Amino acid sequence: MFCSSFQIPIPSVPAFQPSTPIPERLEAVQRYIRELQYNHTGTQFFEIKKSRPLTGLMDLAKEMTKEALPIKCLEAVILGIYLTNNMTTLDRFPISFKTHFSGNYFRHIVLGVNFGGRYGALGISRREELMYKAPVFRTLSELIFDFEEAYRRCWHTLKKVKLGHCVSHDPHSVEQIEWKHSILDLEKLTREDFRKELERHARDMRLKIGKGTGPPSPTKDRKKDVSSPQRGQASPHRRNSRGDRRPSGEKKPADSKAMPDLNGYQIRV
Repeated sequence: MFCSSFQIPIPSVPAFQPSTPIPERLEAVQRYIRELQYNHTGTQFFEIKKSRPLTGLMDLAKEMTKEALPIKCLEAVILGIYLTNNMTTLDRFPISFKTHFSGNYFRHIVLGVNFGGRYGALGISRREELMYKAPVFRTLSELIFDFEEAYRRCWHTLKKVKLGHCVSHDPHSVEQIEWKHSILDLEKLTREDFRKELERHARDMRLKIGKGTGPPSPTKDRKKDVSSPQRGQASPHRRNSRGDRRPSGEKKPADSKAMPDLNGYQIRV
C-alpha cells in the first residue's frame, strides 16, 4: 500500500554551543542556506526592499526560516546576517558583483565576512564557486580576486564591484544597511589600483569598527524619532558629506536608475 502523500524535510535552523568555533558556525550557516536550495521557479517568494531598516529585514529573515522556501542571492545575504547576529566577533558586509557574458550583464551579491583578520563569504548561487568562501583569505583583495577567477571559469567578465560597510549586530536597529560605500569600476582601474581600492575599503571598515564612529544604532524603541526625516533632513542612508565616501575609482552618476531589488541579482551561464 502506497502512502498518498509525503512530507518534504524542512531544514533545521542551526543552533550552536557557546564553545563552537566561528568557522564551524559559518559552515553550518552556509549548509543551512544551501539546504533551502536556489530558487529556479521564476517566482520571488520574499519581497526584499534594500531601503528597509535592519529590524524589518531581520523580521523577514525570521519568516524565511519558518517558510523554508527556495531563495536567491539577495535573500541569502539577509538570511546570513540574521543567522550570524550573535557572532559579535564576526564582521559582515555586502559584496555585489556586475559581470558581462554573451552580450548581457548579470548581478550577484554575497555576504562578506571577516573573522580574526581572515576574509570569506556566505551566499547562494547557481554556481558552487560563486557563493561560500571559507574565512581563509588574508586580505579583502585576495577574496575578491578569487571570485573574479571563479567568474572567469564561468566565462563571465567582472565589470564592477560594490562594497558595503559592516552591518550592525543589533537585530532591532532601524539603521539601513550601507550596500555600496565603495563602487569600483574595473574598466577605469588598473589592476594595482583595483587592489589598492579594495584594501582601502578594508582599512575604512577596520577604522570605523575600531573608533566606534557615530552614535549607537537607534533601536525600535526610538523608531518614531528617526524613521521619518523632516524635509531637508538627511535621509539615514545618505551621507552628510562627500568626505564620508572614500575614492573608489568611479563617481556614481547622478541620473543613474536604481536596479530592482528582486530581479537584478542573477547569474545565468
